[in-house]
Amino acid sequence: MKLYNNLKLASVLAIGVALTSCGAGGEDQGLEYAPNMYHSVPYEPLSQIVDETAGEAAEFLDPNTDDKHGEYYNSNPYNPSRMTMRVPPANSVPRKNAGYILPYRIPKDSLDYAARTLQNPLTEDKEALLAEGNVLYSRYCNHCHGPNGEGDGPVAGTEDKVVFAGIANLQGAAYQNITEGHIFHVISQGKGLMGAHGSQVSQEDRWKIAMYVKKLQNQ
Repeated sequence: MKLYNNLKLASVLAIGVALTSCGAGGEDQGLEYAPNMYHSVPYEPLSQIVDETAGEAAEFLDPNTDDKHGEYYNSNPYNPSRMTMRVPPANSVPRKNAGYILPYRIPKDSLDYAARTLQNPLTEDKEALLAEGNVLYSRYCNHCHGPNGEGDGPVAGTEDKVVFAGIANLQGAAYQNITEGHIFHVISQGKGLMGAHGSQVSQEDRWKIAMYVKKLQNQ
């Protein structure tokens, strides 16, 4: 019984010591798992705190102690206005010289309309555009459609083992006459098994991919 009581007392003391070692305050930050998940090191976008002492009274301080700043200070000392990112004016949209950066609004079920009316705004230096389209195709399309657009990418599997059936063979007769507008719309809004990629791929890059797919089909 005495041995049992001693073990019990030792266990309580060990737990107490362990809990005490996890405490934090002042210069002693205790034990943290992946502290960068709790304390953001990069500048926080769309906000600006110019008070270098902000957060010093908090329990935790900036983990980058060389800065000598409070936890919440996030102004950019290398920018004359000390801004990190500015909030865009209300109802504004990004704009480029080509004028095609406005949000794409043609609905998913209007593929025929998009195929007939959309024109690729990228017309200059097609060789460079096709080279960029090749890189983008390899990045976003090759894994499903394959290097030549034959629907034989790693996602589709092999003849011996089909991983995902139904991926479009862009070299097939049904796709030979599709327009770049058709391809752009499908990349943007998705079709059938293919999901929409409008939020992952910029409009400019979608047009480059469409241009490259047509090159693949005409080889």
